[in-house]
Amino acid sequence: MGKGRFAVPAGVTDWVIAVGVTALLLGTGLSGPHPAGVRESLGSALLAAGGLALAARRRSPLVVLAVTGLCAVGHQAAGFDVLAVSYLVAVYGAVRAGHRTVALAASSGLLAVLHLTALVFQDGSAREVVAQARSTLELAWLIAAFAAGEAVRQAERRADEAERTREETARRRADEERLRIARELHDSLTHQISVIKVQSEVAVHVARRRGEQVPEALLAIQEAGREASRELRATLEALRDDDTTPPPGLDHIPDLVERFRATGLETTLTTEGQPHAVPAAVGRTAYRIVQESLTNVTRHAAATTASVLIAYRTDALAIRVDDDGRAAPHAAPTPGLGLLGMRERVTALGGRLRTGPRGAGGFTVQAELPTNGAP
Repeated sequence: MGKGRFAVPAGVTDWVIAVGVTALLLGTGLSGPHPAGVRESLGSALLAAGGLALAARRRSPLVVLAVTGLCAVGHQAAGFDVLAVSYLVAVYGAVRAGHRTVALAASSGLLAVLHLTALVFQDGSAREVVAQARSTLELAWLIAAFAAGEAVRQAERRADEAERTREETARRRADEERLRIARELHDSLTHQISVIKVQSEVAVHVARRRGEQVPEALLAIQEAGREASRELRATLEALRDDDTTPPPGLDHIPDLVERFRATGLETTLTTEGQPHAVPAAVGRTAYRIVQESLTNVTRHAAATTASVLIAYRTDALAIRVDDDGRAAPHAAPTPGLGLLGMRERVTALGGRLRTGPRGAGGFTVQAELPTNGAP
């Protein structure tokens, strides 16, 4: 159970206990009165077998309980007057594993069998025989083994319940925090974005009614307002519904490119390789990289064309966005929040991101996202 820094593996502990009990049984049995010859060898073997069987008490507690009980009967019949320590440890293990009824029934039967075995194989008066059988399996030690096993079982159960309670509490707090963030986003952003969207649509409508040419910048503002409203709504639903509404992914990139094309930016989308399913996190990150790259192109690059390349590879998804803007070769780009956000997303997936001016002019964003061999 131990998870501390210097915790010993359970298997090692079980073997140490098994060897220790075996040494105790053999030392006690051979140092006291015991038979000679074949009975000595048989009794010693049974003492050792009962002790070593304890190494499997965690994996097969009932099997070990039966083996140690039979060994106790055997070494008593061979003439070894030794306390069945191995059986007591097996009782502890069985009760700890939750087999209280089986352990109780087995112990009751073993007590009866030990008395019968003593009457059959031992010489002396009935009182002496009963006393010898009692010394093999003391009732007080048996009760102590039961009590110890039950105490440990109850403690482990309470620890498991406490762990489940902590997990449920953490999950509930995460849900509450998610809802709080959703409320904050709704209160702080929804109204402002709605105002921008409505004002831009009104301006476009008025210009068209007057027969005037609608400026491309105004159309871009209108479309950006609609897109921001859709994304904010999807984000709020995802926060409130615990990700039941998935965010956009690879399938939404064609629509994204089409929206930027409608703003006047000549945008092309190219796909290389055989399209295949990728992890959802990879698809979301790919969409955000393309979205942020094209947004930066329309805002800062003064570009007229942009190209988006999605390359499917065996174990990775490659994204490349190029434009013909005014970024000069060898000029160090100023890292904004958008580039930092892209780098954080890519790094979180164990991928690589490269951004910077192109030698032929313009700017490039290249990302490689591992897919872990997703089919």
